[in-house]
Amino acid sequence: MVTLTEDMKEAISTIQVFPVATASKEGVPNVVPIGFVSLVDDSTIWIADNFMKKSLSNVMENPKVSIYIWGPKTKGSFQIKGDVELKTSGPEFEKMQEIVHSKMVQAPAKSLLVMKITDVYDCSPGPNAGEKLL
Repeated sequence: MVTLTEDMKEAISTIQVFPVATASKEGVPNVVPIGFVSLVDDSTIWIADNFMKKSLSNVMENPKVSIYIWGPKTKGSFQIKGDVELKTSGPEFEKMQEIVHSKMVQAPAKSLLVMKITDVYDCSPGPNAGEKLL
């Protein structure tokens, strides 16, 4: 398990829409903008499924996700990779629904992807681009 640094957690807190990437069992990639992404603790991210189709299908075949972190306030950029577990019931799922509905009452909040962070890579331009940070 990987634990994010304080700088990484601060960067995540500045992002409103996250590019989230998945891939099918055959390796066909898919990237979508997701607004409901929450850092739950130093090594866990929740991704709410409101309108996922291809991403959800990919996760069911290949339970791995990548999230790109960059914005004007992030002081650099990085990629978070992890393994996900799909939840459609239980306390975590219900908490996610509560969070989503408090911000967007009409959102379906159909399922929750619980991402356990496995790796973090530098995506900033320069000689360290692509290097593993965590």
